Amino acid sequence: MERRRLKFIVRGAVQGVGFRPFVYRLATELDLKGWVINSAQGVFIEVEGAPDSLATFGRGLRDEKPARAIIQTCESTSVDPVGAATFEIRESTDQGGKSALILPDIAPCADCLREMLDPADRRFRYPFTNCTNCGPRFSIIEALPYDRVNTTMKKFAMCAECAREYGDPADRRFHAEPIACPLCGPQLQLWDSLGERIARGEEALAEAAAKIRAGKIVALKGVGGFQLLVDARNDEAVQRLRERKHREEKPFAVMSPSLEQARSCCEITELEEALLTSPEAPIVLLQKKPAHRTRRSAIAPGNPNLGLMLPSSPLHYLLLRELDFLVVATSGNRSEEPICIEESEAIVRLRGLADFFLVHDRPIVRHMDDSIVRIMHGREMLLRRARGYAPLPLALRGAQAPPRAADGASPSAGEGPAFRTAAGTSESVGADNVAQASGEAPDAAREGACAPRILAV
Repeated sequence: MERRRLKFIVRGAVQGVGFRPFVYRLATELDLKGWVINSAQGVFIEVEGAPDSLATFGRGLRDEKPARAIIQTCESTSVDPVGAATFEIRESTDQGGKSALILPDIAPCADCLREMLDPADRRFRYPFTNCTNCGPRFSIIEALPYDRVNTTMKKFAMCAECAREYGDPADRRFHAEPIACPLCGPQLQLWDSLGERIARGEEALAEAAAKIRAGKIVALKGVGGFQLLVDARNDEAVQRLRERKHREEKPFAVMSPSLEQARSCCEITELEEALLTSPEAPIVLLQKKPAHRTRRSAIAPGNPNLGLMLPSSPLHYLLLRELDFLVVATSGNRSEEPICIEESEAIVRLRGLADFFLVHDRPIVRHMDDSIVRIMHGREMLLRRARGYAPLPLALRGAQAPPRAADGASPSAGEGPAFRTAAGTSESVGADNVAQASGEAPDAAREGACAPRILAV
């Protein structure tokens, strides 16, 4: 039987989306032998077998790829067969220029939510549940390629059951880099305003909910940094947050436990519903219902619109399920500063702002605020590009341009390197943090393998 071997180089957002497990399953289903590997440029594959099977494999790479994968280019070349007997996922390599795209953080998928609500599941009510289809990505990655050792999850050694799932091709956590469970993963703690521990684990979550019900301001460490949470029904508590943040009139965003409760205060179109329930889970600017437009409220005074989002992480989901009412969810910072990402930093910078701190021990590499989107004339308009969207690039029109880097002038603008045909984008940064943001520009450029010839601020 004729036997051929092909080498594929796949570039784009193909790390952190379950692409290697997908390639493994596709190759083994077609009885092809060889290997797949993450590299600093994307994913490299070599497969050998019958010519018809190789052709089917090539088509399947594009037609059956994971939903979150973005393939920019897929090149194939013929190489000499080596008589491989198996197909394997090889250890990643960091050789060469770094051009692989990093995926944004992804809201929890339906399968993970189902597991968290199943008392018989070992991840029942575990606030850091994730799989290859969801979970933290950009906020935890330290270097390319995207492997556990290059993320802040490297400090958590996998237990035997997580290691089994990680190594099982039939499991949806096969090579899920942030994989974790209550036995081996990050843990919750509730601190008072001085940083003294009050509770941990399940008790910390329940106690944090009780504090919010009592009108207290809780600083929650989320996926990309701290948020300040307060009962949206309690005008006195919301006004206290305004006074402490020195935020006189600017509207606050709210988080709703469910789409049904969101509909109680806002008009939601089909397109807006799709945005709210999308993997990006942004804040969506919605029109208040008539009864809520005339009601005096400290959340968005005099504003016919309300910024609303659904829970964007397992921790948010569990906390909002415990509360069962809307909360104000605003950036964990003082006005115009970047949000806090470290517990020690939050205790100092948010002193006098937060009454309690709901924290965890998974480090955050870079701050990531919530994205803001609205529907205008039937089309999506991104007002703040951050969690869920950054750092995916924007396509550039026209002729190829030399690499360059730029900082935005808007208080909520981001920064990023520009390649010859696409612009990489970072998360938005605070207006009073321009110097710090500019200082980070070389790191952003290195992550995007951009050596800028032009720097614009």
